[in-house]
Amino acid sequence: MSRPKPKVLLELTNKKNYKTEQVLEADAIWAVFYNDRPVNLKTTSFIAQNLGPKYKKVSFSNSGHAFNLAEKLNKLFNCKDFSVYKLTTGEKVESDESKTPTN
Repeated sequence: MSRPKPKVLLELTNKKNYKTEQVLEADAIWAVFYNDRPVNLKTTSFIAQNLGPKYKKVSFSNSGHAFNLAEKLNKLFNCKDFSVYKLTTGEKVESDESKTPTN
């Protein structure tokens, strides 16, 4: 069975490169938590130290990706402490830059 088509909220096509950006409706955001707390994921390499760390996604608009990541992390760390949280509401915050008055 195929996935239902998402509702397009906004769409804009760049006439120079013909790329289209779409804002799609989502039911929720699913995030991977560790011991019921939000986390970040970072990967580093001792061999390629000059590349720097890579930060991986831990929140997704598709629940399947979040469940796959939580399962992978539980296997990797031999635990059952990673779980998926469905986020449908939250606290709206403003960036520090948007609080600065302009002259």
